[in-house]
Amino acid sequence: MRIGIACHPTYGGSGAAATELGRHLARRGHSVHIISTDRPFRLNRAAYQENLYLHQVESVKYPVLKSELYTLSCSVKMAQIVRDEGLDILHSHYAVPYAVSAMLARQLCPESGVKLVTTLHGTDITLVGSHPAFAPVVRMALHHSDAVVSVSHWLSRETCRLFGLCESIRVIHNFVDTAEFRRRAESRCFRASLARPEEKVVLHISNFRPVKRTADVVRVFRRIVDEAPAVLLMVGDGPDRDAAHILSHELGVGERVHFLGLQDDIAGFLATGDLLLFPSEYESFGLAVLEAMASEVPVVCSNGGGLPEVMAQGETGYMCPVGDVEEMAARAVEILRDSEKARRMGQAGRARAEERFNPEQALEAHEELYESLFRAGT
Repeated sequence: MRIGIACHPTYGGSGAAATELGRHLARRGHSVHIISTDRPFRLNRAAYQENLYLHQVESVKYPVLKSELYTLSCSVKMAQIVRDEGLDILHSHYAVPYAVSAMLARQLCPESGVKLVTTLHGTDITLVGSHPAFAPVVRMALHHSDAVVSVSHWLSRETCRLFGLCESIRVIHNFVDTAEFRRRAESRCFRASLARPEEKVVLHISNFRPVKRTADVVRVFRRIVDEAPAVLLMVGDGPDRDAAHILSHELGVGERVHFLGLQDDIAGFLATGDLLLFPSEYESFGLAVLEAMASEVPVVCSNGGGLPEVMAQGETGYMCPVGDVEEMAARAVEILRDSEKARRMGQAGRARAEERFNPEQALEAHEELYESLFRAGT
């Protein structure tokens, strides 16, 4: 099939999930066209791949207006690709602006018969999409989609509560490439550059937005170092980065906390880790958690949103109440001080990732969805 996938290029779960879906669909022989403002970060580490193409959307600046006309320019670009490439499916990842742009694009080329799929990833519904300034147009775009996909049952329920569509949302969980995310023998040399032999490597990976509660990461780590020698690697960037950096020095652990900024090789960092801290207010899914599990890294996270669908409490790590720094710290220390428990949890996480969140299941679910829409339109 000929499939267009529109996604954000920036670091975050939606862009990563969309790009991985595109890469794997292309490997299965589909013609996949990624549509974005820039090269998605998960494509940066990939060499040329057959059947996979990137189309960059240029924003239009007009002096009279204060903002770029991105939604409109994206819709025109989408319509052009639909015509030029003969797309069967136009799959938007994230409701704003892509589902809206796709709705407009199909109106620009009604003769194409292209089918619209929208995958919801979380804040496009719970934060941006539910905002009064956007909610009406998001609702319209969802109702004009031929299929709406949610990455978790929790997000499906939230979408039902906010926008309706209760009977038509299909849940397809994100997946992880376990061939990429795994323990590696060569990671020992990499680890030696990050921590001393006696130190544990604690990781946090996010886009440092308020919902990620990065201050809680630092507070938990402050309690960890009272019980176990450790370093904290903060991978990513975003609006709360500076506040977390200041807090680390105020709490006296600044020299143990390393802010590494945006990194492409997330799998490489996870391969060095002993623990992932992920205290989010909520997560629609928690792709970083799944990638840690595949890498045999135990996780201490919150129980917010869709995380209980990914984690197995007490088996792959621990889920704690949102904001409960003391409980998270106690659970983290429990794992870091018991190497046998850490090993068991890591292996259990890997097994759960392979069994429940493997690419084959997700790809088959998407192909079945696409083919059902394609058959309905012929």
